[in-house]
Amino acid sequence: MQQDQLHNIRAVLEERHQRYNQPDFIANDPISIPHRFSQRQDVEISGLFAALLAWGRRPTIISKVTELLRRMDDAPYQFITQHHDEDLKKLLGFCHRTFCDTDLLYFVHWLRWFYQRHATLEDAFLHGNTQRERLENFHDLFFSLEDAPQRTRKHVATPARGSACKRVNMYLRWLVRQDARGVDFGLWTRLPMAELVCPIDVHVERKARQLGLLQRPVVDWRAAEELTANLRLLDPHDPVKYDFALFGLGVEEKR
Repeated sequence: MQQDQLHNIRAVLEERHQRYNQPDFIANDPISIPHRFSQRQDVEISGLFAALLAWGRRPTIISKVTELLRRMDDAPYQFITQHHDEDLKKLLGFCHRTFCDTDLLYFVHWLRWFYQRHATLEDAFLHGNTQRERLENFHDLFFSLEDAPQRTRKHVATPARGSACKRVNMYLRWLVRQDARGVDFGLWTRLPMAELVCPIDVHVERKARQLGLLQRPVVDWRAAEELTANLRLLDPHDPVKYDFALFGLGVEEKR
């Protein structure tokens, strides 16, 4: 891509980033869920559910995750770490798309196991020299317990299966990206912000292709790496800030 093309694309995306990376963005986005909490672990847990259940229309996602957290008495860390077997009955019957109570019970089980050994979920994402390795190792760690249901594996994506890992990458953007405007949290400081990979949804994909930032015909992990590599040409330090811009442009086009 030539320098004049990069200059023009950067100008467009910077303007939209300035417009959409604002607190007004929070209310109608799944990121509003972890913004309800102040304790670090509550943010991590509620954010994980909000990101991994982000299928379909945003109002539906927010409603279903709100329901899930209500079943946990709106205190996810306390529920995860202190629940008794009887308390788990509150979770039975929950379902969003193909994520149902069998999957939810394993998530709760794994999170309890993990928080008994670590103070922060950030520790689960630190193993590996590249973002691909970190996500693959997180997936392997998440399903390392003996009673991990086979059906639940589809709810945590991994580059090892070729997935673009949209929801996991979105979650990491929320927790890692340092954001002076207060949309993303920046709670995790041991993962390099420059190595984050851009989430690709239908809006981001469409605009990235129109701008020449994405050529790969299928949306898989290699496509996510291609898009992010091009975004690093625009901002090597904070490439995924353009997720706001590409998403916003895509939504504008649909109106």
